[in-house]
Amino acid sequence: MRKKLVVGNWKMHGSRAANAQLLAGLKEAGPWNADVAVCVPFPYIAETALGLTGTTIAYGSQDCSSHEQGAYTGEVSSVMLADIGCRYAIVGHSERRAYHAESDQLVADKAKAALAHGVTPIVCVGETRAEREAGQTEAIVKRQLAAVIHTLGHCCGEMVVAYEPVWAIGTGLTATPAEAQAVHAVLRAQLHAATDRSGVMRILYGGSVKADNAAELFGQPDIDGGLIGGASLKAADFAAICRAAAH
Repeated sequence: MRKKLVVGNWKMHGSRAANAQLLAGLKEAGPWNADVAVCVPFPYIAETALGLTGTTIAYGSQDCSSHEQGAYTGEVSSVMLADIGCRYAIVGHSERRAYHAESDQLVADKAKAALAHGVTPIVCVGETRAEREAGQTEAIVKRQLAAVIHTLGHCCGEMVVAYEPVWAIGTGLTATPAEAQAVHAVLRAQLHAATDRSGVMRILYGGSVKADNAAELFGQPDIDGGLIGGASLKAADFAAICRAAAH
């Protein structure tokens, strides 16, 4: 059995006061029989680390550079993230791919940089509504994942994969459990061909996951938890999703 993993992606939300309230709520609600983490904006990572002292909740970033150091103004390296105790770094989120024109290869390079310094990359893949309607879902997610598998080589078994259909992110639309499972099964098969760790690797689902649909999604055989956006900003909602994962 793969232990479920639930990761909150705060995106560009938060303040010192709001974050403190949110973390206090999560500490009061936990612990859960699932792995839980929050990926927060860069300015708040260190403070989040302090706020989570004494808990089993991990923390991470929403991106990382493909470079270790140098003249890359505005970038944050995985060396720095590891230095402040980050366990995870989200790479290749559809918003990064769309708004910052991140290529499959850049995402793969970021994943490699993270792993090189002990930070687990959460590699996001997913198709747009137009791509789904054109029957291209499988081709799109396999192409995105293939770049990472090729770049990481034998280390690809150390990453976490997150399937996030772009059309379901922040829209209120959610892939049905059967739709999500079908894509997760494709990804699992692709990983199985690449690494003997495929059976223990976790593939998360993201895209308008809420307390009332989490249990059914997490009950699918190849869905190992969630990458949670909006619902991760409210302690009660996020805690409910973590409880669903624990069962």
